Amino acid sequence: MITATAMSGVIPPVCTPLTPAYEVDTASLTRLVDHLLDGGVDGLFILGSSSEVAFLPDGHRKVVLDTVLGHVGGQVPVLAGVIDMTAPRVLDHVRVAVGAGVDGIVATAPFYTRTHPAEIAIHFRAIAAQAGVPLYAYDLPVSVHSKLGADLLLELAAEGVLAGLKDSSGDEGGLREVLVGRRDRGIPSFSVLTGSELTVDSALWMGADGVVPGLGNVDPHGYVRLFRAASQGDWAAARAEQERLLRLFGLVHVGGPHMGRGSSAMGAFKAALHLRGVIDHPTTALPQIPLAAGEIADVGKYLAEAALM
Repeated sequence: MITATAMSGVIPPVCTPLTPAYEVDTASLTRLVDHLLDGGVDGLFILGSSSEVAFLPDGHRKVVLDTVLGHVGGQVPVLAGVIDMTAPRVLDHVRVAVGAGVDGIVATAPFYTRTHPAEIAIHFRAIAAQAGVPLYAYDLPVSVHSKLGADLLLELAAEGVLAGLKDSSGDEGGLREVLVGRRDRGIPSFSVLTGSELTVDSALWMGADGVVPGLGNVDPHGYVRLFRAASQGDWAAARAEQERLLRLFGLVHVGGPHMGRGSSAMGAFKAALHLRGVIDHPTTALPQIPLAAGEIADVGKYLAEAALM
C-alpha cells in the first residue's frame, strides 16, 4: 500500500514516552511501536505533534529516530517530522533524519517568520532540493498560523517537490479542493492523508489515501478496521467504527479548564497507553500540566466503555 513516493492507510503519529525525569523512555517507545505494528498499521510518523516534537530538544529527537528505526527494521515505512521555524533549521533536522534512515520527512510552512505563499514555496523547494527522500507537507494552521492553499500544494506536487500532504487543518472543503485538483491535474501519486481523526470515513469517501490519527496510539486496531471497511466499500461499517472512535476521543477533554487543550489531550493519550500497559509512565513534556489521579481514572472509564481495558 506504500511506495517510495506515496503512502496510504493508517500511519499513527507515534507518542514519545518520557521518564519522570523527562528523558526518552526507549523501552516504552519500543513497546509502543510493537503495539502499533500489532494493530496492523501501514506506517509510522515520528516527531510530529502527537510526539510532542515542539517540546523535545535535538538530542531527544535523535534518540527517538534511532530507537524507532532500529526497532522497526524496515517492517513499515517511517516518516519523521523535521519541524522548525525556517528552511535552514529544518535542513539540520533533515540531515539527521535521513542519516538515521527515514523513508520520508514531514515539514510545516515556516513560522515565527514571513509566511507569504511565495516564501512558503521557496521553503519547501529548498528542503526538497537537499532532502533526498520524499517530502510531505504538514498543514497545521492552528500552530503555524498559515494555511497551505490547494493551488500552492498542487503546484509543488506537480513539480515533484511534494510527495504528499498531512492535512490537519480541519478544513474539509479545502481537503476536497486538494483531492479534486489532484485528479484534475493528473498527479495521483500525490498522497493525501487526513489528520482529522474524527472524520476519517468522510475523508476516505472523498478520496483521501489514509489517516494520521493521534488516537491511533491508543486504539490502532480501530483505525485499521475503519480503513479496511472503507477500502472494501463497506461505508456502514466504517461509519460505525468512526462513531465508536468519536466516543473514545472524549478522553482528551478530561483535563478540564485548568490546563490547555494540548496538555489535556497529550496527557490523556499517555494515560491511556499507561493504563493499557504499553508505556511505563504517563509523563508529558514541560511545560504541559500533568493530569491528576482522578482525571487519569476518567481516562480509564473511556477505555472500559470502548472495551480496551
